[in-house]
Amino acid sequence: MQHLQRLSGLDASFLYLETSTQPLHVCSVLELDTSTIPGGYSFSRMRDELAVRIRAIPTFREKLANSFLNLDHPVWVEDDEFDLERHVHRIGLPAPGGRVELAEICGHLASLPLDRRHPLWEMWAIEGLDGQDPRKGGRLAVLTKVHHAAVDGVTGANIMSQLCTVEPDAPPPVPVAASQGTNPLRIAIGGLGRFATRPLHLATNVLPATVNTVVDTVKRVTGGGLAMAAPFAAPQTPFNASINAQRNVAFAQLDLDDIKTVKDHFGVKVNDVVMALVAGVLRKYLLDRAELPETSLVAMVPVSVHDRSDR
Repeated sequence: MQHLQRLSGLDASFLYLETSTQPLHVCSVLELDTSTIPGGYSFSRMRDELAVRIRAIPTFREKLANSFLNLDHPVWVEDDEFDLERHVHRIGLPAPGGRVELAEICGHLASLPLDRRHPLWEMWAIEGLDGQDPRKGGRLAVLTKVHHAAVDGVTGANIMSQLCTVEPDAPPPVPVAASQGTNPLRIAIGGLGRFATRPLHLATNVLPATVNTVVDTVKRVTGGGLAMAAPFAAPQTPFNASINAQRNVAFAQLDLDDIKTVKDHFGVKVNDVVMALVAGVLRKYLLDRAELPETSLVAMVPVSVHDRSDR
């Protein structure tokens, strides 16, 4: 019998913390030059090609399964009624099809929640960029939306590399089986077993790791090094307010060679340069409005952890 693919505590937390005003999916926008597609672009052809590639991506064919008797997190199972047309959509930009129109439609799509009855992703082919027809070689934007319970930044990038290829004649990927279906009783029994062993896991894994973290933090503080900010130590800003479901999107374009020049000069990574840019823009935004606090803001930078035992 196949082992149940149960969500980790971290992955499940994105389900538990989600609200109508706080959707916890992630979005990416690709801009494609359809003039380089052998045979040209059509939406139906794009959808057919996706159908082939999704056979190698179990994440895009699995849905959540649970039981009201389950004392642990939900599990992933193959969606026996998987229908690609439910997930892949086509939409056109209003004229003139510029960055403003693209940002508005991406913000609207990002605001919509994903249907938990089906695999937690959607893809939107956005046609009409700059008023051009992608069927005649115009550019195409593709927005992909996936729930954070299913992917993080690294796994999301890996999935995109499987959906796309830089070789026009690349062979189709080898299909990969998804998690098989199950029943509520099995989910509940498995959850009961994990619930019963949770105190042991807490004592042997979580508590020692927590103690080590505290000791390491104390050493950094007493040694004059940088330490993690204390909880609730961030100053008040205009961003400390209730949010609604609407999401706003804006675009900026930078030359990657310029980013790499800065990276090489300071001996850092591309992500470090991006963080510095974001921090600088945020500071200028607050300065322009005379709302920069006297104490520094506190930033939380998530780190991908792929070893489930570390989650």
